[in-house]
Amino acid sequence: MQYSVKIDSFEGPLDLLLHLINKMEIEITEIPVAEITQQYMLYIRTMAEIELDLASEYLVMAATLLAIKSRKLLPVSDEMEEMDEFGDPIEDPLEVLKQQLIEYKKFKEAATDFKGLETERSLLFTKAPMDLSEFAKDIPSLPENFDITVYDMLAAFQKLLRRQKLQKPLQTTVSRQEMSVDDRMIEVVNQLRNHGEKKMMFAQLFKRFDKGHLVVTFLSILELMKLNQIYCVQKSNLEDIEIYLKDEDM
Repeated sequence: MQYSVKIDSFEGPLDLLLHLINKMEIEITEIPVAEITQQYMLYIRTMAEIELDLASEYLVMAATLLAIKSRKLLPVSDEMEEMDEFGDPIEDPLEVLKQQLIEYKKFKEAATDFKGLETERSLLFTKAPMDLSEFAKDIPSLPENFDITVYDMLAAFQKLLRRQKLQKPLQTTVSRQEMSVDDRMIEVVNQLRNHGEKKMMFAQLFKRFDKGHLVVTFLSILELMKLNQIYCVQKSNLEDIEIYLKDEDM
């Protein structure tokens, strides 16, 4: 079975790099090339593992990072300066990448600010005053740290794949049972509805070893998040993700 999926939440390789830098809690100007390259390649391999539709720019960035890493491993002579075919000095690709990330971060933060202003403005209406008390109802508030990104979900899936490979028996017979994402979404909702407090840990939803089940379950969770039927909570960095079913009357 082939899975070809494109997720809109991926905004490009610079977005992924910025996510990794924020996770490491470092400044853009202090990028550890070896570690950031390793983490980036891990995400790329995870995307390929579940056969997401990878845009070519992710692979271009992967090649760029590997080239920068290789360049850092080579001995550098103070007397020699790399020149291009026209005899001009070649700019350090790491410095170029840092500047791209700084500019991208500025635009990303500006976009977030504009989005906030748009949301704030959308709450303003011009209408004569009227009593709306009869339409008011209490809406339960969501817990803190529920704003989980696709990258956080990918990181959790990475850990799950490693754990499954360690626990998988050396010899086993697996009967193939094909299931659509829509069917699995219904199953996940029912699992959460019948579970205590309507919540489960991320790993609890992956009950079989075969790749088809893992991928379909992962995509079902992402789709349910997109449809606002569930929400995820990660209380602190690298902790297990909790998945909650939203109340039907919310």
